[in-house]
This record gives sequence, structure tokens and C-alpha cells, in this order.
Amino acid sequence: MATEGKNLSTYDSDTIPNGADFKIGIVVSEWNENITDNLCKGAKKALLDNGVLEENIIIEQAPGSFELPLGAQWMLKRDDIDGVVAIGSVIQGETKHFDFVCQATAQGVKDVGLKYDKPAIFCVLTDNTMQQAIDRSGGKHGNKGVEAAIACLKMIDLKKKLK
Repeated sequence: MATEGKNLSTYDSDTIPNGADFKIGIVVSEWNENITDNLCKGAKKALLDNGVLEENIIIEQAPGSFELPLGAQWMLKRDDIDGVVAIGSVIQGETKHFDFVCQATAQGVKDVGLKYDKPAIFCVLTDNTMQQAIDRSGGKHGNKGVEAAIACLKMIDLKKKLK
């Protein structure tokens, strides 16, 4: 397991760009909201801790993870949004629905970032159990939302450096 023994909320703040000039969108799935709300809180706190102004964090809801790519696309269409974090949680059930939703969501978020040439960060937990999701949304493995927000900041900074 990739996160075994690793806290997702730990990062070296000296390596994180100051986000004071960045405007970041967060699209959050309403499904499994106890998980996605914690991921969103972690992402927002990480952005604020690294200089992003509160008014430059735009948070919108999507019904579920499957809808995240379109929500991210609508955000990235805006000229003033530098990057987006797509937050969701899909938990394995008894059918193949899990596989289809996870694959489509991951592919969709990736495609949106490439289409708009802006960071689209995949922060969708794809866990086997609710406990695994809890562990990664503020539990014993930290908060994947923090990791996603930091990735967004780093990718925006990388794009600015390469221009």
C-alpha cells in the first residue's frame, strides 16, 4: 500500500511556492461528504498556509466523483483560475460500478488539465472500505487534500517557471 506508514499531510514548507498570486478552484463531490468535506478542509488549509488568499480559493460542489471532470473543466475555462483540485471519494461496493467511476474520473481529470494546459489535480480517494477513506481524509495517514493542494501549487509554479 502506497500510503502505509506515510502521513499525507507532511511536507517541507521550504519547497512550496508562495501562492499569494495564485487563484485556485476546488471542485468537491457531495457523495461521501463526511470524507470529501475533510479533504476539502485539508486542501483549503494547505493553500491558506502557503499564501493563497481566502478570496482566491473558489470552492464549488459536484453531485459525485463522476461529475468532477466537467466541474473542473468549467473552472479551468475561467482565465483567472490557475489550477484546480478535484476532490472525491469512491468506496468499493459489490458491483463493477466502482471500477467505471474511478477510471472515468481519473481519465477525465487528467484530460481536463491537458485540454486547458493548467494543473488539474486528482484528489479522489478510491478505497476498499470506509475506514481506509477515513484514514486518508484526516485520520492516521493524514489528509490527501493537503497533498493535492501542495501538488497544485507546485504545478502552477512549474508552469510559470517554464514560460
